[in-house]
Amino acid sequence: MTKKEFKAVVDKVQTRHEALIDRPNEVCDEFYNGVYKRYKHPVLTGEHAPLDWRFDFNPKTNPFFQERLGVHAAFNSGAMMFGGKVCLMARLEGNDRKSFFAVAESENGIDHFKFRDKPIVMPETKDPDTNVYDMRLTQHEDGWIYGLFCTERRDKNAEPGDLSSAVAQCGIARTKDLTKWQRLPDLKSESAQQRNVVLHPEFVNGKYALYTRPQDSFINAGKGGGIGFALCDDITRAMIGEEKIIDGRAYHTVKEVKNGHGATPVKTAKGWLHIVHGVRGCASGLRYVVYAFMTSLKDPSKPIANPGGFLIAPYRAEYVGDVMNWVFCNGAAVTPDGRLLIYYGSADTRLMVAETTVERMVDYCMKTPPDGLRSAECVKQRIALIDANQKYARGESSDARVGETAILVDAARTPRFSPY
Repeated sequence: MTKKEFKAVVDKVQTRHEALIDRPNEVCDEFYNGVYKRYKHPVLTGEHAPLDWRFDFNPKTNPFFQERLGVHAAFNSGAMMFGGKVCLMARLEGNDRKSFFAVAESENGIDHFKFRDKPIVMPETKDPDTNVYDMRLTQHEDGWIYGLFCTERRDKNAEPGDLSSAVAQCGIARTKDLTKWQRLPDLKSESAQQRNVVLHPEFVNGKYALYTRPQDSFINAGKGGGIGFALCDDITRAMIGEEKIIDGRAYHTVKEVKNGHGATPVKTAKGWLHIVHGVRGCASGLRYVVYAFMTSLKDPSKPIANPGGFLIAPYRAEYVGDVMNWVFCNGAAVTPDGRLLIYYGSADTRLMVAETTVERMVDYCMKTPPDGLRSAECVKQRIALIDANQKYARGESSDARVGETAILVDAARTPRFSPY
């Protein structure tokens, strides 16, 4: 290319990138459930990565202005408020399949996310990670910001020629500014593998509390029962013993195959709000969805509300990507104006956001019936809802009980399609 042609190509790419970053996000009006708002556009994709992370701008070394280090996807981000902005600890995946972390910031948490100048330099342990991903951010009451993430290494016991067997463990690091990180030793537990480990933001009985996912192998839960809870004396040398299952797997539910913790729990007036994920098998493979539950303020290992079914499932284009039929959350942020922003990866390709409030999520958790576990029981729940609506239409009391959970119906005042 001539200098003029080179400049024209660079200008075109830069203009297109700036337009992507500056594009306002819009509420998806076609979707309504009263719990949260969906947005039309992803908040992050691989294309959001800065151009100087991907291209060599020197015409002497890159005469055709080719992308040298592609960024294929951006998804599964930890989230928190920091410095007056919503900060995402994004998982980016290069064309080489390696994941890395980078901080993206936004004033409103919905659009205009911009990455900081460089990706995170995560120190390694004596046993180097092959891949790191899915960091959860926790502002702990000890004054540190902790990042707990999955560290993946090849299984040293794999048979010769087996290049797929892997071991997943919980990596731990801490920071004060989300830029410089101190790597701590990986979590040690009695489980063969650990993924989706989340640090509780407060001490419990003077100890660090961890939500774990005991698992027998890299993919299969095996005898692992679900989301565990364990206490740790020293986070700088994290070791846990018993993992008490606080949210177990269950047959023919959204968490049949496995389930794991997601975002750092949110403290509410009624209890701790947990936004997590469940996996079930289906004809097209594994289906990942996001669901929620609540635990006691006094004892965060004690469930107090277990709404049945999923909270977020793939919607329209969210089905499509590297891993189809899949959504996954490991980050949420409560903004100063009272919004709760739930960030969820879609198909291992892009990052989406759902907007709600803590009040709405508590209402959802406390008043949505638990899974009936059998078709007959689910029909009873639905008929109870229908009966409540009919009573309300007649001007009678609309408080119906399904099991131990109340359904409060105000359907006549609820528009079918419009954001709340």
